[in-house]
Amino acid sequence: MKLCLSHWFAAAALAALAAWPAAAAEPVFPAGAHTGLTPPPGMVPSLAFPGFEDRDHNAAIVISELPPEAYPEIEKAFAIEALKAQGIDAVGREEIANPRGFIVVAHQQAGGAALRKWALVAATDTATVLITMQVPDTAADAYPEALCRATLTSFIVRASIPNDEQLALLPYSVRDLAGFRLVRTLRDGTAFLTDGPKDTVGVNDQPFMLITVPPGEMPAPDDRPGFARRLLAATPGIKEIRIVRSEPMRIGGQPGHEVVAEARNAATGTEMSLVQWIRFGPGRYLHMYGAGPRDGWGPMFTRMRTVRDGIDPK
Repeated sequence: MKLCLSHWFAAAALAALAAWPAAAAEPVFPAGAHTGLTPPPGMVPSLAFPGFEDRDHNAAIVISELPPEAYPEIEKAFAIEALKAQGIDAVGREEIANPRGFIVVAHQQAGGAALRKWALVAATDTATVLITMQVPDTAADAYPEALCRATLTSFIVRASIPNDEQLALLPYSVRDLAGFRLVRTLRDGTAFLTDGPKDTVGVNDQPFMLITVPPGEMPAPDDRPGFARRLLAATPGIKEIRIVRSEPMRIGGQPGHEVVAEARNAATGTEMSLVQWIRFGPGRYLHMYGAGPRDGWGPMFTRMRTVRDGIDPK
């Protein structure tokens, strides 16, 4: 069966939209996401993943945001034959425009239940947007075909996310950004701050900080200095690392370790200064990494230290 954006689809989608309550007309953005959409009646923002869910009907919408350059690979992964090779009965694909992309429609058996699935993939200026929607066949009356399609195509990408909304995702609070721009936060404790116009790490020479709560076992106290140096040595995007200082210190009232180093940007060859702080807490550790061009490093280091000293567990 071949699917396309036809006069039938346009009419059906308009009919579905007309049936929505007026309150559902505004797009809703999952916390910390650039991409939002107008959820259908019965779906609410999920607390477990970026998207929406209807637990009564076991239906869900998941929103993923990938780098713009990921579009060709995602397009291949959602080709009809590629999906069928995974045991997914993909029944058709239709192109969308403005932004460029496509919708794939499929059926699948999972956990003994028959499901209808949709996937929208779109290439925007800032991201490759992937939105998947899953509805059991038993919920077909609550989620008719046209309504599901209209939901997917209602997506919108906002230019920025309020800092308060991003910081609320983190398992720690950040009292002072010290003039850095907050680019992105994740529920796993990752925060990316920068001091320039670009949102990428490692392919430019603008100063940045990356804060994470890595998984894994805590090192024993005697192994912390070696652990800190090994962690710094494994940092991607830099070369010719020379450690200037490596010493234990107290950070936020907890044991920690500081490593200050010099290196070169592996892509551009620019001389860089680096700092890494690790704060060892009960059962996990906080990893703070900052980097910037060696010129002007002194004031930048002071600002990074301000960010470090303003981080508290929630």
